[in-house]
Amino acid sequence: MNKENIESNKDVVTVKRDLLFGLGFGILFGFLLHKGGVTKYDVIVGQLLLIDFTVVKVMLSAVATGMIGIYFMKSMGWIKLSLKGGSVGMNVIGALIFGVGFAVLGYCPGTIAGAIGNGYLDAIVGGLAGILMGTWIFAVMYPKLKDGILKKGDFGDITLPRLFKLNEWVVVVPAFALIVLLLFWIESTGF
Repeated sequence: MNKENIESNKDVVTVKRDLLFGLGFGILFGFLLHKGGVTKYDVIVGQLLLIDFTVVKVMLSAVATGMIGIYFMKSMGWIKLSLKGGSVGMNVIGALIFGVGFAVLGYCPGTIAGAIGNGYLDAIVGGLAGILMGTWIFAVMYPKLKDGILKKGDFGDITLPRLFKLNEWVVVVPAFALIVLLLFWIESTGF
């Protein structure tokens, strides 16, 4: 075997390993969504009606945990972040697509996957069809949108630490503390 074949085999092994890690973490994520109760239609609709804050509590917990974990792994040199630029146009289009799907079906993409895992027929029929149709429509429209509305209000790949020229931990630690305080407040008010 020559050196190119060995390198190619290493790349294949790395890709397979990464896919298996992704599958494993996806299954774990779906399990945790289920255990958190956010794969249930009633819980999601309760969030939309502002009478059940389970979804907010689960998502804020995930943001806080993920934020600390990602920046810890980055500071240890285990990962490198690849930021994707954004724009107001991208956020508006994404929010509209996400919001319409969320309001019509009562699931977001993550909770659809968890609800499909639970065998919920509405998620299997409506959710999976909605994801596939929405993805297809966006893919068809993308060439027309990419240089138009998706570029409006371009703000690049800026982060709060870069914007304020601060060490990442000077932003991460207070943001984490604020999220934890918010979670305690939500829990103490009975939401």
